[in-house]
Amino acid sequence: MSKIIDLHTHTTASDGSMSPGELVRYAKSRGLAAVAVTDHDTVDGLEEALSEGEKAGIEVIPGVEISVDFEPEMHMLGYFLCKTFAKIAGVLNELRKNREERNPRIVKKLNEMGFNLTMDEVKKEAKGKVVGRPHIARVMVEKGYVNSIEEAFEKYLADGRPAYFKKGKLTPEQGIQEILKAEGIPVLAHPKYLYMDMASLDVLLKDLKAKGLKGIEAYYVDNTPEETEEFLRLADKHGLIVTGGSDFHGSYKSRIEIGVGYGNLKVPYELLDNLRCI
Repeated sequence: MSKIIDLHTHTTASDGSMSPGELVRYAKSRGLAAVAVTDHDTVDGLEEALSEGEKAGIEVIPGVEISVDFEPEMHMLGYFLCKTFAKIAGVLNELRKNREERNPRIVKKLNEMGFNLTMDEVKKEAKGKVVGRPHIARVMVEKGYVNSIEEAFEKYLADGRPAYFKKGKLTPEQGIQEILKAEGIPVLAHPKYLYMDMASLDVLLKDLKAKGLKGIEAYYVDNTPEETEEFLRLADKHGLIVTGGSDFHGSYKSRIEIGVGYGNLKVPYELLDNLRCI
């Protein structure tokens, strides 16, 4: 049996339910050989994750997932195999400030819509970590306004819903360049959610490759087999490395299991070897 890896996970440093240490231990308990921690716009949990990886005997790849300005929203993964992630912390702190400025706007809009919740309640839910929309969603669940975090996003918090607000972001090129300056490997996350036909994605990848993009997340929890094949074909065409992951968030996306997604995700260990060769 080939080794199990997952190159896309989230912790309490951004919007996951497990601490970095808990996630690493959990990955080990699930039989993973390696796991990448890729929190949104922060590297704050990476030291803890790396330390726990050494104790638990599992390889931890330090990473990040940066939201960049694109319509619809584009995410850029960065992998720091040389553990140079501290070099990008300053830029990420600015992005986090933008995220934090957005949260009160979301709460205010929900209040205007008749929902009784406060930023203090949301911050309490975040337990001192970076506040994000999942924490707002969980307060809505606790107060009985929705039945699940997924419902809160689908009805109110997702892009295009009434309580959604964009936050200030880097351009795709800036996101790529900031990762490269920090000696990381920039990879386009979940191309499925760019909602492009393959011809348009083909053109986009050519442009992003010229701007420094190194890879594409061709294996992803929500892909159909046909989509994965198309993404693999485009990766080969443009000379991009391939990564993959579950986008694990713990109990905040309870149907998604680390390493296997909904049960049928298989991310080949060879992809990690290919990353090392960049």
